[in-house]
Amino acid sequence: QVQLAESGGGWVQAGDSLRLSCAASGRTFSRSVMGWFRQPGGKEREFVVGISGSSGSTNYAPFAKDRFTISRDNAKNTVYLQMNSLKPEDTAVYYCAATRGPWYRIPALRSNYDYWGQGTQVTVSS
Repeated sequence: QVQLAESGGGWVQAGDSLRLSCAASGRTFSRSVMGWFRQPGGKEREFVVGISGSSGSTNYAPFAKDRFTISRDNAKNTVYLQMNSLKPEDTAVYYCAATRGPWYRIPALRSNYDYWGQGTQVTVSS
């Protein structure tokens, strides 16, 4: 019973930064793993990063580890993705996702996430 809504996407130049937000409803938010996925046009949806509940444990895809940072504010029912030094290959629709309950290893598979937002477009020009 979780609903998610992404915001913060836009059109930027290479090297610029964006912060995406995901607003969540439901009392289970603090217990759930939250993740970000992205899907470039015509390609498969891929894992970007996930974060656990209170512990703050994270799991980053290799391409995201040096430039992206995930965080969450349980009091505001919001998770964030800070993206720095953006590149044209970062262009994609970015999706927020949540599990039904806690995981002690952060999953990277789409099938492990149960709730999804509608996505927000990020376009990086060269």
